[in-house]
This record gives sequence, C-alpha cells and structure tokens, in this order.
Amino acid sequence: MAMQRKKLKLGVTVMMVNLFIFILIFRHSGQDKNGRHKVQIPSEPFWAKLAPNLAYWNRQQQIRDLQNNPILTANSSGVDLPDWVGEPTLTSVPCERNIRVTTQVKDYNSLPDRFKDFLLYMHCRSYPIMVDQPDICKEPPFLLLAVKSQVSHFDRRQAIRQSWGRAGVVANKTVVTVFLLGNATAWDHHPDLSSSLRDESARHQDIIQWDYRDSFFNLTVKEVLFLEWIQTRCPGARFIFKGDDDVFVNTYRILDFLKGLSVPKARDLFVGDVITEAGPHRDKRVKYFIPESMYIGKYPPYAGGGGYLYSGDIAARLHGVSQHVPLYPIDDVYTGMCMKKLGLAPEKNKGFRTFDIEEKYRSNPCAYKSLMLVHPRTPQQMIQIWTWLSSPDLTCQ
Repeated sequence: MAMQRKKLKLGVTVMMVNLFIFILIFRHSGQDKNGRHKVQIPSEPFWAKLAPNLAYWNRQQQIRDLQNNPILTANSSGVDLPDWVGEPTLTSVPCERNIRVTTQVKDYNSLPDRFKDFLLYMHCRSYPIMVDQPDICKEPPFLLLAVKSQVSHFDRRQAIRQSWGRAGVVANKTVVTVFLLGNATAWDHHPDLSSSLRDESARHQDIIQWDYRDSFFNLTVKEVLFLEWIQTRCPGARFIFKGDDDVFVNTYRILDFLKGLSVPKARDLFVGDVITEAGPHRDKRVKYFIPESMYIGKYPPYAGGGGYLYSGDIAARLHGVSQHVPLYPIDDVYTGMCMKKLGLAPEKNKGFRTFDIEEKYRSNPCAYKSLMLVHPRTPQQMIQIWTWLSSPDLTCQ
C-alpha cells in the first residue's frame, strides 16, 4: 500500500512539473494586446549565406567538407553550391604548379619563398618512388621504426642502425627499421650525394626515397607518402614509431610498453608528447611562422614531430582520412588535424621528452631507462646511451 502511495505522489509531481512548463511556454509564446496568439517572425534569415573562409588552408578544408558532405552528395535533385566550392582538384602527375593560388592568397607576393613554393604544390600528393624496399616487411613486424632523414645525414642513420634502430629480433619481438628520404635538389644548393646513397641503400637495404623536394615544409608530403607506403608494403605492422633522426629512442622501453597494452587500447594507440591549445606563430622570425592569409584558428591537439607511437590500425585510418585534409606546412600539426577528422586525439605520455630532460640528468644512464624518447641527441650520444642501456651491469633503483 505504501509503495502505491509513493507511485501516486511521483505521478502527481511529474504532472505538476509538466503543467508548469506548459504554462511558461504558453505565456511566452507571444500574444498581441487583444490576447490573440501572435506569430513570431525571425528578425534575421534562418540560413546564413555560405561564404568562403578568408584563410587559404581553411577555405580548402571548407571546400572538401562541402564536396564530401554525404547529405549534399546524396541529394538526387542536386544542390546549387557557390562557384568557389566547385574548384577543380588538381591531380596531375608529374605534379604541375597551381598558378591560380597566386591570386587566391591575398598577400602571396609578399610571402617568403618557402610559402610560395608550398602553396604552388600544395595539391600534390603523389610522387615517384626512387628507392624502395618491397620485401622488407615480408614477415610483418611487431614494431616498424620509421625515421625521417635527409640524404646528407649518413652519420645519423648509421648511429641509429648501431643503436636504437637495430633491426631484427629485439626482446623477442620483430623490429624493422626504414629511413624516409626525399630528394636533395641542386636548387637548394645540396651537393650530389646520390652515388653514396646508392651504396648505402645496397648495403643496408633500409632506405625509402621519393622524388620530391625534401624541405621543412614538405615533411607533410613525406607523411602522406609514408602512410601510402605502409598500406602497400607493410600493412601487417602491429605498431609504428615515426620520428626524426636526431632523437634517442629506448626501443626496449617501447616494446615493454606495447606488450602490456590491452587489445582495445592497442588498436587505438597514438601516444607522444602532446601539445594542446596551441596556434600558429605570427612572428616571421620563427621557424614555424604561419601568416593569417594561410591559416586562422587554433591547432587541434597534436604530438610533437620528434617522435610518436601509433598502431597499424590507426595508420590505416590516417591514410584514408588524409585524402580529405589539405596538406599543411607543419607535419605534426597536420597529423593532429587528421586525428581530429577521425574523431580521435593523441594521448600524452610522459616517456616522450621532445624538449629534452634536465641537464643534470643527461649523463645519468638511469635517467633514460624509463623514457621512450629524448630529443635532441647527436649520433655519438645515441651510441653512448644505447651502450648504457644494453649493459647487463646497469642497475637502477
């Protein structure tokens, strides 16, 4: 009986609340002076006029989002989009300059040459591969170490081969190492080292090189080419570490970390030294300077490009979504943009120190035992730290 009374009280309470809400809505719905219902007319148009974003990169993303909108593309009656949305996508191979950009970016003529070069070829995503290792992942590796390098960095690559990038079986797991290179062009005043590179590639069989200009702003090109390479040459890699050739990586610690992951965690893994609430630098003296004519807004969370670790499953998804994100001149920010497009975010891990550790700890072997990455390190320092960590006599509390 008591239970029935409680239910009755609850029902009466709910009815009273609903009645109160109805009265509030009715009283504020609008009446004229005679008490008759007054029609509410919006003071502004319900649909805002579709206008292009003023910043060139934002506008390119806006165009792609509209062109790939499933609601708009599924409308059989057709939707009239503004002319600026229908700009054709340039996909010519070999890639040709997009001269139209010189009039589409308002301050193009006053931009530094590196920006002009990037904008002219921003639409290019496919370049011939000059050196490949098609069988390097014949046996799918547990961990693929992909190192961004340049043709002239022979000493860095060799130090990595002799230390943390040593391929084979490490801690009972298969590790494969590749070095990612572009083309060192005479236009950038690089010496011709092609013969030395061929000898290096023939000896070590770990060089991947594409025929594009290897510059700082083209690191994003290296990113999308590598994602394509993974899908064609190494789709079975369980995990991928991707980083620079001036970092030290504790491969032992990375393997221990990966072995301890649950299946769901491993599938969606993307960890590194994550930067949040950042935005473009507007100071022209800064290496990462981006003008307002190119990009406006904050950056999504992204892992610092010194190095980060992610799953093969994430690599496949990044490859797919990158086709819908315009190239951006800073590669780690671009990867963060692709992650955001997937509805994901990189996870911060304290083992990644892309801004180094305190100076007083740098000569202490035990300082590196629990870390996964430290940046920057010289080739000599890489070999020294690896020797410390590989010693069976190393004991740390």
